[in-house]
Amino acid sequence: MNALELACSNAGPDGAVGLEQAEDALQRRALLYDRQADRHYDTISAWIKATRGSDPDASLYYLAVMLEGGEDPRFIVRRMVVLASEDIGNADPQALLVATAAAQAVEHVGMPECQFALAQAAIYLSLAPKSDAAKRALGASRGFIREHGAELPPRHLRSSTRSDRGYDNPHGRPGHFSPQELMPDAAIGERFYEPDDAEAALRERLEEIRRARGRAS
Repeated sequence: MNALELACSNAGPDGAVGLEQAEDALQRRALLYDRQADRHYDTISAWIKATRGSDPDASLYYLAVMLEGGEDPRFIVRRMVVLASEDIGNADPQALLVATAAAQAVEHVGMPECQFALAQAAIYLSLAPKSDAAKRALGASRGFIREHGAELPPRHLRSSTRSDRGYDNPHGRPGHFSPQELMPDAAIGERFYEPDDAEAALRERLEEIRRARGRAS
């Protein structure tokens, strides 16, 4: 209100307050940002791509644009949670914890203080190693189901007391590995999850498990 009064006192002879007077009164530039229009989606898209591209400065820039434009922090942090799994995944599982903690901070603290949690999360997500292996694995498995349908699990995996006879509990085996088949017949041998270079430790672990279960490629 003080800025509005100052702008009115500096208005022209006709009493109109233009953009120049408003900026002078606010001591900052007016942002062309509409939470319901293209700039809303363009800016969050730029934030996602900058963060995926591991550029913390660009990520912070677009985060600042959204905050200065009055964007709902809940909208921003939802995208952070999605990105943590979609673009980072198991290359750094901590990223999802950071993003969900930021979401909790948004709900419990609110603006303006939650902006610091958003900044912390944006920096962490930018610098985290990137992997979309989880996204690709889910896409591959859902694609298989859409094409072939879903079979019942093998009888020894079902929940009823009678049907679980024959289940080979891996806890009774050396290394906790059982050779028993866990896929339904139509999916035996399918590989949906393929760890990439950012998940090297998981790739080694998966190969170890497959060898122990007699499923090595």
